[in-house]
Amino acid sequence: MRYDFDKVTDRRGTDAVKWSVGEHELPMWVADMDFATAPEIVAAVKARAEHGIWGYTALPDAWYDAYIDWWRDRHGLTLERDGLLFCTGVVPAISSMIRRLTAPGEKVVIQPPVYNCFFSSVVDNGRQVSASPLVYEGGEYHIDFDDLERKLADPLATLMLLCNPHNPTGQIWDRETLARIGRLCAEHRVTVVADEIHCDVTDPGADYVPFASVSEVCRQISVTCLAPTKTFNLAGLKTAAAAAFDPSLRDRVRAAIHADGVSELNAFAADAAVAAFTQGGEWMDQMRSYVAANKRRTEAFLASEIPQVKATPSQATYLMWLDCSALPGDKAGLGGFIRERTGLFLNAGSLYGDAGRDFLRLNAACPRALLEDGLDRLKRGVLAWCQEKG
Repeated sequence: MRYDFDKVTDRRGTDAVKWSVGEHELPMWVADMDFATAPEIVAAVKARAEHGIWGYTALPDAWYDAYIDWWRDRHGLTLERDGLLFCTGVVPAISSMIRRLTAPGEKVVIQPPVYNCFFSSVVDNGRQVSASPLVYEGGEYHIDFDDLERKLADPLATLMLLCNPHNPTGQIWDRETLARIGRLCAEHRVTVVADEIHCDVTDPGADYVPFASVSEVCRQISVTCLAPTKTFNLAGLKTAAAAAFDPSLRDRVRAAIHADGVSELNAFAADAAVAAFTQGGEWMDQMRSYVAANKRRTEAFLASEIPQVKATPSQATYLMWLDCSALPGDKAGLGGFIRERTGLFLNAGSLYGDAGRDFLRLNAACPRALLEDGLDRLKRGVLAWCQEKG
C-alpha cells in the first residue's frame, strides 16, 4: 500500500499545541508530525470508539506481545513481559523515576544540548543538573569521556539520562560508545534511564542501537523508555512503556509509576499501540523515507540559498539542528526575530542548554509543500537578520 505524505491536513482549530499560532504563522517547532497517522491505527481507534463504553481498561496480552515482537524484530532487543511497564508518557515516567531512584539534592547527569524536558524534570523534582556537554567540532558532536567520567564519579551523581538517539542533534550512538557509557556508569554506581522514544525515526539504512542490547552490564543498570508516539504521531493518546531488566530496579520503577498515577491507561492507549506495532510497519518505513528526503532537501536548500546556516549531520529523528554561528550578532534572539518577520516558528537552540545558543531546531516532519514554505520563510528571515545585524 502506498501512503500519501504530501497531503496537507488543516490542524488549525483542533486545539493542537503545535498549531495554536497566529493565522499567518507556520509552526515547525515541537516534535509533532503533520502527517495523519497510519490508517490501520485510525481503524483500531474507531473500532474501540464505536463500542461506546470507555471504562477502566486493563492491559491486554496483545500489548505485551506487540512491544516484545517489535523490539525483537526491528531492533534486536529482548524485552521481558514482567519488566515491561505501561506508562502514560516518557516524560512523566522519567519524572517518576527521578523521584524514586534519587534523593533530593542528588545529581542527574545529562549531555547538552539535549531535550529541554531533561532539565525541567531534574530541577522540578528538587535534584541538581550535572551537565557533561557534548563536544562540537568540525560540525559534528562527540562525547568528552574524560568530562563524563568526572561527572559520574561525583558521589552525588546517582542517575544519568541518556537520549538515544539524541534530540536535538539527531546523533545515533554506536555500540562502542554506548558500551563505554555503560561501563563508566556501572563503575560509579549510576543508574541509566535511556529515553529511546525517537528510535524508529531513523534514516533508511541507519539503525539505532538500544542501550540495553549492548551488554549485560548495560541491561542490568538501565531502564529503557519506549513509545509509539513519535513514530506514529500518537502523543495525544498518552501511551508509552518503561522496560527494566534487573528485578530490584524493576520493582522500584514499578512502584514509582504506580505511586505517581502514571500507570493508568485510557481506553484507546493499548489498542493504538498494538495496531501501530503490528500493522504500522509499512507506513513507518515509508514515513522514514519521506522524512529523510525532507532532511536532504533542507540540507541542499541551506547549501545553495543560505550557506551561512548549516544542518549538523543527522541520521535520526525528524528534527534538524541548524548551526547559525556564522551569522552576525547574538543568536539568542534569532528564532524570535525570524518568527516576527516571517511567521516561521522554530525552537530556539538555547532551550536545550547554553551549548545551543547559536542553533535553531527545525521540525521536518511535514508535507513537502509546508517544508518549502518554511524554507522560504527561513531564507527571508536569515537575510533580514544579516541586513539588520551585519
